[in-house]
Amino acid sequence: MLPLQAILPEELATAARIDLSCARRLISQVHRLGALPEKAPATIRRAALDAVRLLGEVPTLAISERRSSTVDPFVKYALTTNDGEDIETVRIPLEKPGRFSVCVSSQVGCALGCAFCATGRMGLRRNLEAWEIVEQIRIVRRELPEGARVHGLVFQGMGEPMANLERVIRTIRIASEPSAMAIDQRNITVCTAGLPAGIRRLAAELPQVRLGLSLGDVRSARRKRLMPIEGTHSLEEVFEAVGEHAKASGHSPMWAYTLLAGENDDDDAAHALADAVLRFSERHSVRPRLSLIPFNHVDGAGFRRQGTDELARFRDVLGARGVGSILRYSGGGDVGAACGQLAGAGASRPGRSRLAGRAASD
Repeated sequence: MLPLQAILPEELATAARIDLSCARRLISQVHRLGALPEKAPATIRRAALDAVRLLGEVPTLAISERRSSTVDPFVKYALTTNDGEDIETVRIPLEKPGRFSVCVSSQVGCALGCAFCATGRMGLRRNLEAWEIVEQIRIVRRELPEGARVHGLVFQGMGEPMANLERVIRTIRIASEPSAMAIDQRNITVCTAGLPAGIRRLAAELPQVRLGLSLGDVRSARRKRLMPIEGTHSLEEVFEAVGEHAKASGHSPMWAYTLLAGENDDDDAAHALADAVLRFSERHSVRPRLSLIPFNHVDGAGFRRQGTDELARFRDVLGARGVGSILRYSGGGDVGAACGQLAGAGASRPGRSRLAGRAASD
């Protein structure tokens, strides 16, 4: 049986041999209700509904836990897949009231092993199917306050999106489909630790989608210690792909730099980062948007969050070089929903280590 929330109307019309207009209305019902209607509405032919019912179903994920932050409007959802795996999704409030973004997971765990990320400490269990990614969005959307809507998506939850790109691309096509979720692709960001082939494919197939790149450090030896992917794909190689994406999309890339006290937050690190920004800008004629992320606690990671004075000094060094930065507010830290802290509710089950983390792309 086909998972109907991961099918485009044109595909459904062809597979079920029904009119495209009926397919669109049925897809709308699936995403709004989480099921096919029991009886055919006046706008949908009964024969079309019967044909689709024989063809597909609407599987779902179980909500094992829902945790609302006590300090900000972030909500973390712990979800369980049909085969018993655990993933986490975050509802993120945006500045305009009634608008939210959803931080979705693309894998159960992650193979990239970034040292400051709890998901990377899990290892990879498996890729998520497209319907499982779509369902994260639908679950959050159905629980929004009346009149609110999902305005954007960020693929920055558990997993490396570029390592499951086929399903990530399908999810984006579904999410942006007017009869499904109608989310503008310009409000969707895919984040990566640095897989050049995936970056190039994203630019070619979905040029409106934005790109986020996790740096960790820009000095190769230090970055390799924090992010082992550097040993396979150097930042210079990654930057070339990011530059190509910027040219194809017209969007400035977002560079995310997780600050680790005593590791990558001294003056030398700041100057190296400024050099990288300026070189990239000169070569690719676009200035990356630099987002600084204070470290959020991850059990066993061995890093600490820097103080206010250390953070201000780092930004001052950047500013003196003409490099602006945004200090990202990473909400939901009290419920393990902040950057770097997603690892699945099942981490506390017997036989699994206690972790709490976000994606390797963070």
